[in-house]
Amino acid sequence: MTGNVILQLLLYMVMLALLAKPLGAYMAAVYEGERTFLSALLGPLERLTFRLCGVDPTKESNWKRYLAGVLLFNLVGFVFVYLLQRLQGFLPLNPQGFPAISPDSSFNTAVSFATNTNWQGYAGESTMSTLTQMLGLAVQNFVSAASGMAVLVALIRGFARRQVAEIGNFWVDLTRSTVYILLPLSLILSIVLMSQGVVQSFSAYREVQLVEPLNVEMPVKNQAGDVVLESSGKPVTRPEKVTTQVVPLGPVASQVAIKQLGTNGGGFFNANSAHPFENPTPLANFLELLSILLIPAALCHTFGRMVRDPRQGRAVLIAMFAIFIPLTFAAAGAEQWGNPRLEALGVDARASGLQSGGNMEGKETRFGIANSVLWSTATTAASNGSVNAMHGSFTPLGGLVPMWLIQLGEVVFGGVGSGLYGMLMFAIVAVFIGGLMVGRTPEYLGKKIESFEVKMASLVLLIPPAIVLVGTAVACVLPAGTSSVGNPGAHGFSEMLYAFSSAGNNNGSAFASLSANTPFYNTMLGAAMWGARYWLMIPVLAIAGSLAAKRATAVTAGTLPTHTPLFIVMLVGVVLLVGALTFVPALALGPVVEHLQMLTKG
Repeated sequence: MTGNVILQLLLYMVMLALLAKPLGAYMAAVYEGERTFLSALLGPLERLTFRLCGVDPTKESNWKRYLAGVLLFNLVGFVFVYLLQRLQGFLPLNPQGFPAISPDSSFNTAVSFATNTNWQGYAGESTMSTLTQMLGLAVQNFVSAASGMAVLVALIRGFARRQVAEIGNFWVDLTRSTVYILLPLSLILSIVLMSQGVVQSFSAYREVQLVEPLNVEMPVKNQAGDVVLESSGKPVTRPEKVTTQVVPLGPVASQVAIKQLGTNGGGFFNANSAHPFENPTPLANFLELLSILLIPAALCHTFGRMVRDPRQGRAVLIAMFAIFIPLTFAAAGAEQWGNPRLEALGVDARASGLQSGGNMEGKETRFGIANSVLWSTATTAASNGSVNAMHGSFTPLGGLVPMWLIQLGEVVFGGVGSGLYGMLMFAIVAVFIGGLMVGRTPEYLGKKIESFEVKMASLVLLIPPAIVLVGTAVACVLPAGTSSVGNPGAHGFSEMLYAFSSAGNNNGSAFASLSANTPFYNTMLGAAMWGARYWLMIPVLAIAGSLAAKRATAVTAGTLPTHTPLFIVMLVGVVLLVGALTFVPALALGPVVEHLQMLTKG
């Protein structure tokens, strides 16, 4: 691994850690209703929203009413985005005249954006109108992220409160997350990105002259529009000179900002963050990359402040870094080492420097290995899913790392809100194991962890793996699943496993080469995204209600401290152990086999 790679990775980690603390303190003040430096500017907008929606900000609810609000709001968002796509051809702000989107693709996309997954089986610039991108997808980028943040805040209140039934008001938490946190951060980032060249326009697509015309082979079509084939089955082609190119335009910067800050990841363009109109410069790349993990990292400090013990938040954040940093360097090392099978092509890879230069397949030369690897691990550690390189073109071990980060449950930073409440479920299991070791009832943050909390936390940990493994198994045995695979053997299995890992953990990135925009995958992955989002929110909020009703327990000599290095090691161990026991057999059939095949000469 080169010094340049190490320096870039360390710079990113340091900047993330430095920015997380002040933002975390600000968010804690927002959720506790304290006055902030933005209150004078945004307070009227907050109060106007409450009046228009008929919300009483002083009235709180128990966990069941809170959950009902979450599910109802997200259901309305799903239906709205679905109908917007189906009626797209009749609606305004459609300068390219795109027709309605198919029912199965509309279902998949509506679920995807409502659940904060943002899986894309379509090419945005050739499928979605400006109105659909703005009113449907961009709006869901805000409110789906805010929904996850609201559920987290409700759980934190469960830890912080004593012998009460109420855990907050979902509509207040949703509004404050959007108005005070996501909106101002997105506004600032979008302006900076526009200064770097990210497109922000309502114009129709433009046809421009190429600086250097291209000579290409185009397939010959008959009068019916079908491609003419040779006797061998190959298409008949003819040379053609291309002198123009269609440049897609749209409100890109505003969507890119919230897709990163809200750990959404859905791109305006099919190439996502590898597209020069979404990610034009090294500075834009760094800022977008920093935005992916900024709020998830800052929420750890928010958690510590709201439970009145900042050490607890730091412990969770350190545990996240303890998993993220080694895996990022492992992926970078695998990509920097390259592919020894180059020698099988008659190339002396080491002598020519090809292998020592690393694996550049599927990567943008503007960013190189360091930024491509860092993006791949950041986007899969968070439930972001945006990409600036093709994960399917990574080396087998380089591709295994982002896949496994997803499979760990999206808790190493994770999605905004959802990542931290997932990690807190692991913390509950860790203190339960600690309690078994010393023979006493486990406690966390002054609350006894009893059978109900352990059962609910177990559901949160077990539902995503069940969705992933069952979905992958079904895809492997049905022709509708295998027919979409672009590569044979172990890599093809990895494509299916990655797709269901991404959907079953609300990530949204893809391994590429899998043709997922089919009725089978649109339906299966849509169902996976739905279950992975809402069937986890139910037990999380149930735990919040149970904890809020409990009294505080006194700290004694037998209480397990949950802010010490020992507990951090326990927490990391539980996360890795659950991930290993669950997914290592499946990974052995995919990336591990492919790595062994790569090392085998012949």
